[in-house]
Amino acid sequence: QVQFVESGGGLVQPGGSLRLSCAASGFTLSSYSMSWYRQAPGKERELVAAITTTGVRTNYADSVKDRFTIARDNAKNTLYLQMRSLEPEDSAVYYCNAGWRGPYFDSWGQGTQVTVSS
Repeated sequence: QVQFVESGGGLVQPGGSLRLSCAASGFTLSSYSMSWYRQAPGKERELVAAITTTGVRTNYADSVKDRFTIARDNAKNTLYLQMRSLEPEDSAVYYCNAGWRGPYFDSWGQGTQVTVSS
């Protein structure tokens, strides 16, 4: 059974940083590209960042480019998202899933809430 457990969110002031983690199970993480998504209230879920199986290639939404960094540790079955220079517009629930341009699995974790506010 595929499972994702996201963590690391919280309340942070504009300009602050957070590091999100995603613990994946039920599949061989090293065989899949992985990605982070986010969904703000009233908006559709959007792809934020993606990383290939070995981490050689990454891709970012224009809105987070140069501020967010996606990384993975295949030995720990864990995906990370380092977020810097956070803006109120980054406030959302963040999710992870397998895939490069879209989610590979139908199942989703509970997500982790990121709130950027002064």
